[in-house]
Amino acid sequence: MEYQNDQQEYMEPEEEWEREGLLDPAWEKQQKKTFTAWCNSHLRKAGTLIESIEEEFRNGLKLMLLLEVISGETLPKPDRGKMRFHKIANVNKALDFIASKGVKLVSIGAEEIVDGNLKMTLGMIWTIILRFAIQDISVEEMTAKEGLLLWCQRKTAPYKNVNVQNFHTSFKDGLAFCALIHRHRPDLLDYSQLSKDDPLHNLNLAFDIAEKHLDIPRMLDPDDLVNTPKADERAIMTYVSCYYHAFQGAQQAEMAANRICKVLKVNQENERLMEEYERLTSDLLEWIRRTLPWLQARQPDNTLADLQKKLEEYRLYRRNHKPPRVEQKARLETNFNTLQTKLRLSNRPAYLPSEGKSVTDIANAWKNLEGCEKSFEEWLLSEMMRLERLEHLAKKFKHKAQIHESWTQGKEEMLKSQDFRHCKLNELKALKKKHEAFESDLAAHQDRVEQIAAIAQELNALDYYDSATINTRCQSICDQWDRLGTLTTSRRNALEETEKLLEKIDQLHLEFAKRAAPFNNWLDGACEDLVDMFIVHTIEEIQGLIDAHNQFKATLGEADKEYQAITTLVTEVQHTAQKYQIPGALDNPYTTLTAQVITNKWGEVRKLVPQRDATLQAELKKQQNNESLRRQFAEKANGVGPWIEKQMDAVAAIGMGMHGSVLEDQLNRLKDYENAVIGNKAIMDEMEKIHQSVQESMVFENRYTQYTMETLRVGWEQLLTSINRTINEVENQILTRDSKGISQEQLNEFRSSFNHFDKNRCGRLTPDEFKSCLISLGYSIGKDRQGEIDFQRISSIVDPNTTGYIQFDAFLDFMTRENVDSDTAEQVIDSFRILAGDKPYILPEELQRELPPDQAEYCIQRMQPYSGPNAPRDALDYMSFSTSLYGESDL
Repeated sequence: MEYQNDQQEYMEPEEEWEREGLLDPAWEKQQKKTFTAWCNSHLRKAGTLIESIEEEFRNGLKLMLLLEVISGETLPKPDRGKMRFHKIANVNKALDFIASKGVKLVSIGAEEIVDGNLKMTLGMIWTIILRFAIQDISVEEMTAKEGLLLWCQRKTAPYKNVNVQNFHTSFKDGLAFCALIHRHRPDLLDYSQLSKDDPLHNLNLAFDIAEKHLDIPRMLDPDDLVNTPKADERAIMTYVSCYYHAFQGAQQAEMAANRICKVLKVNQENERLMEEYERLTSDLLEWIRRTLPWLQARQPDNTLADLQKKLEEYRLYRRNHKPPRVEQKARLETNFNTLQTKLRLSNRPAYLPSEGKSVTDIANAWKNLEGCEKSFEEWLLSEMMRLERLEHLAKKFKHKAQIHESWTQGKEEMLKSQDFRHCKLNELKALKKKHEAFESDLAAHQDRVEQIAAIAQELNALDYYDSATINTRCQSICDQWDRLGTLTTSRRNALEETEKLLEKIDQLHLEFAKRAAPFNNWLDGACEDLVDMFIVHTIEEIQGLIDAHNQFKATLGEADKEYQAITTLVTEVQHTAQKYQIPGALDNPYTTLTAQVITNKWGEVRKLVPQRDATLQAELKKQQNNESLRRQFAEKANGVGPWIEKQMDAVAAIGMGMHGSVLEDQLNRLKDYENAVIGNKAIMDEMEKIHQSVQESMVFENRYTQYTMETLRVGWEQLLTSINRTINEVENQILTRDSKGISQEQLNEFRSSFNHFDKNRCGRLTPDEFKSCLISLGYSIGKDRQGEIDFQRISSIVDPNTTGYIQFDAFLDFMTRENVDSDTAEQVIDSFRILAGDKPYILPEELQRELPPDQAEYCIQRMQPYSGPNAPRDALDYMSFSTSLYGESDL
């Protein structure tokens, strides 16, 4: 220690002292005066003084008395004789007492002291000063001399013209002494009025004030300090140490105030984090509350355009509105974990959020939100399929209904006509044949009517928004169809009754009518099929339509033969009429069809066939493009999906310390994973674009991959959240390790033991696993009743909510508390007691004097009034306040 080294210098042989300059007359004079004053400051407590330091210690009596006063201990009884050997015996008793305090005395013998050797006597007194006045001065674990120097530097740092670098020249102008007095007792002098150019005034002022108000006797001569180039260091150290001890009470108060400020600062920061958590939680839960009704709404739309608008709104929500909330949720969880770690590290009780705002509440609300998102998107896609189907069926219904209504136009009037009543026989036969052709045509239209009714029924089943109009039109067609059937039967019966009166109708016209009607109906059906709308979702479906169309084209040869045969009949009628000049022969009484109508429809069929070819090929190309989109999405999804799962496993392994690396390495690896995820964000954006193209192309299934965009989104967000949460956990472990002073080896041992018993790799232990873990770490937990009591006590610490599981952070907190000391409520109470001057209460003005303004006000606002006896009205209870800081009582 420092005093031993200084003592060593004094205890060397005389030539060594000369090398050190101790025989310098000026220094010897300063030391003699200072040491004498110092000894008298203690001897006067015993009612005596000395005048000559080298003479009055020779018999050893006052030397022993001095040691008893400064040590508070009793020395052996002195010898009262006046012989030289009595004096030597007494001095030896004093030197033995000094040696018993751990001071190694070198080259100092009782004979030199008895003989009045001034150098030896000064060396002995300096040894006593070092041991009993300076040794106990320790600032930031420095040596006594360094600690005393640092104390002077800190106390005088704010003062102008003061720069304490040593114990000789730095004190020559007296300002350092004045600064020390003013710093602790500003009421005793006005430092602003002092000048560096008047050192004698400064020194005399400081020495007078110290002697009068601080009970520090004059130990130095101002003239000696000013006129000596380098004052004696030990003399000044002796005098300055008296200042230190005089202000020791204020020093204790300052240390107590610093400790309280540190504790209050922790509490204020924790309260700020709690308020921020509450604010972020309220904001996030409110946003979820406002968003859920929109996601839960299932108001069906009437058109694809309206539904497409909803889908675009949902994409905008996923792209712009939700990502900031994902970050907010991750930040909220990180802040919560950091707050809990800080509370544990400062021995504060765990933070319990307001009702409905716990991390579990947020997780449940978030899970509900994601469930609503998934069902909302599924509903949108199913609605798109339904509306697409509805629009297709509605168009098909209108198209077929229009064709049918065009065909039935005027048919009721025709069937009600009584024209046959005034016909000739051949005209009547023609009417009868014409009616038969109509009946054939009517029967051929039965299938179309049934198709119209079936389409209307399907539209009703799919809840078409304009079902009323469809039903009305369908009912009108069916009613008309029933009337046509009734009228047809009535007219046929009437014609048959009159048929006996009429002659056989011209067979050639009849043949034309019979062949032209079904062919015409076939032409109508062919035209209708060639322009029929279709909806397909796969290449196989469109290929089936193409194959059916090719089969139809294969029948065109036979149809052409039928067309040629029918037109040949007309040509024969024309030839016969022209040859025999038959009036009215060109009018076919059996049908309204003409060769021109058949020719026109046949030409229409031949024109529609290539058009149908082009339509089917376009749809084939579209489905091929859809197939390409499926493959593009599947190719990337089959890469991204397993990559996300692999990253999740790797992050989980790091979070459980599976690799045993130091925490900083784990943190760096996690940040590398985070950068890798962020770097791959472009792939997710590209997949979102492909997914949008897939949806816009009405592709609703993909057999090439098991991953959907929704599962990849959720996995991506979970991966980011897992990385952020694990980073936060590792940072908290680093914070715990560094603040608690545990080594990396201890931390690895804790993690290794925890993982060894975490058989399921779920990041938590059951009570039995936890007990085995404790035993493996050296805890003695017996199987008797006492062992069970000990284990229950530990369980209540690591699992206060009795969840039945022990998380690693709680385990780590317990182990660090078991292995590392921490601040306590008792320490804070002791600090307040020092500020209060040992009173059981403290006054507001005392807090305002000792603490910074904001922290003083913090205490005043939160401390309860003191209710003890004989206390002032504004007295405050600092004990209950201190325990409340650590959760041991309520404010």
